[in-house]
Amino acid sequence: MSPTLVLILLIVFFPVLLWKTFETSGNKAYLSLVPVYNYYIWLKIIDKPLWWFIFLFTPFINAFMVMLMVVETLKCYRIFDLGQQALAVLFPYAYLPWMAVKKEKDYTEPSKRVKIKKTPLREWVDAIIFAVIAATIIRIFMIEAYTIPTSSMEKSLLVGDFLFVSKLSYGPKVPNTPLAFPFVHHTMPLSQYAKSYVEWIKLPYYRFPGLTHIERNDVVVFNYPDGDTVALKMQNQSYYQLVRDYGRQRVWNDKVNFGDIVARPVDKRENYIKRCVAIAGDTLQIKDQVIYINGKPSDFPEDGQFKYLVRTDGNRINPMALDKMDVTEDIAMTAPDEMLLTLTNESVEKLRGFINVKEVKQLNQPAGFWQPYIFPFDSAYPWNVDNFGPLVIPKAGMTVEINKKNIVLYSRIIKNYENNSLEIVGDQIIINGQPATEYTFKMDYYWMMGDNRHNSADSRFWGFVPNDHIVGKAVFVWLSLDNRKPLFGGKIRFNKLFRTIH
Repeated sequence: MSPTLVLILLIVFFPVLLWKTFETSGNKAYLSLVPVYNYYIWLKIIDKPLWWFIFLFTPFINAFMVMLMVVETLKCYRIFDLGQQALAVLFPYAYLPWMAVKKEKDYTEPSKRVKIKKTPLREWVDAIIFAVIAATIIRIFMIEAYTIPTSSMEKSLLVGDFLFVSKLSYGPKVPNTPLAFPFVHHTMPLSQYAKSYVEWIKLPYYRFPGLTHIERNDVVVFNYPDGDTVALKMQNQSYYQLVRDYGRQRVWNDKVNFGDIVARPVDKRENYIKRCVAIAGDTLQIKDQVIYINGKPSDFPEDGQFKYLVRTDGNRINPMALDKMDVTEDIAMTAPDEMLLTLTNESVEKLRGFINVKEVKQLNQPAGFWQPYIFPFDSAYPWNVDNFGPLVIPKAGMTVEINKKNIVLYSRIIKNYENNSLEIVGDQIIINGQPATEYTFKMDYYWMMGDNRHNSADSRFWGFVPNDHIVGKAVFVWLSLDNRKPLFGGKIRFNKLFRTIH
């Protein structure tokens, strides 16, 4: 039976937990088994208006409504203690049947119930709990606010852009770690390293059906794949790259520079935002910075950027002219008459028209030049940021031949993402204790890249993004702040407000 069907059945027949309550309140007990009608009877039992029924059909809001109905049911049994109500909401499958039997004599119809006057403190506490639960449901299952922290997507998205990420687009995920401090990610507020979550309850990966599927060129927020292990004093760097650079022994033992090494569940790994350039089943190749998907060149984003070497006649380019062209990357001087600039195609054409500019040359690593920090970190695949692949993006159900050479492409998928044991003994590959010459993928994978191609830590540096790491689709920018400027001196980018993301 599929997880979706199980979930539907649990929701539809949830009122069966109140079998005894239906009977005690003067209704037929078997009505708790009648889909839809059972919720209607439940609303009558707790004496709530019919318009509540409408919200019971609104996805994810209905979960909040059921919580409210559980609390109202407890009041019928004269249970007003906040702790008891929280217990019932968290563990309804055990608490509600127990209550209906053990507290049967305490049952009172809502119309005959003596109204308990709440203290001002209790009023505030109830209001705060209501707001936190409602906002948490919206954040987890519907839409979440996100801030652009780095320039990897410039100029499509700017540092200081505040945007909304739709969880409904690709389907919201059930949190792996549901017990967490609200509205923060993995670290407690006012703390450098304190975890904001506990792993007493760990839920398996499950994604609700979405409104659409990931398509090429979607701007996607996802959990950083390399973030399953983190050196706390270098959280902005890949743990695996640190190990390749410094060796595992030093990374684990040098607490002064690297800090403690911790593991994080999928939903608590850093959130990254990039453009999906290839979807599951695609063959990707980069030739001289041009991305080819299934042999055809892919469109370059209109506001995408590369690094250029700009040579002048010795006279510096006026900084105001660069500011007018919206050149926001740091400018590196390589010589009195040379500078490195990060530019869009439009800016390149404008610069070439400057009298003091002699040459604007796009930087490009030649094919065959191996950059060891580029996936899959093996000289057998001499790839770099500008010339990469070809590489097939794994798709659920796809079977590939594996051997001692190409296992470096898929070893992380097999071990870390799809939870198999993997050993290489001589020329033989052992998966789950059995010799293997092929592997069938369980999940879809994606290839993510930043529009600022020479200043983006993306799939070229850490490989595939698994489907269970996908958070949502970036859809709308509601605020944009230029942190280099004062509040009343151009900090708010008014021309960048309220724009959709393409």
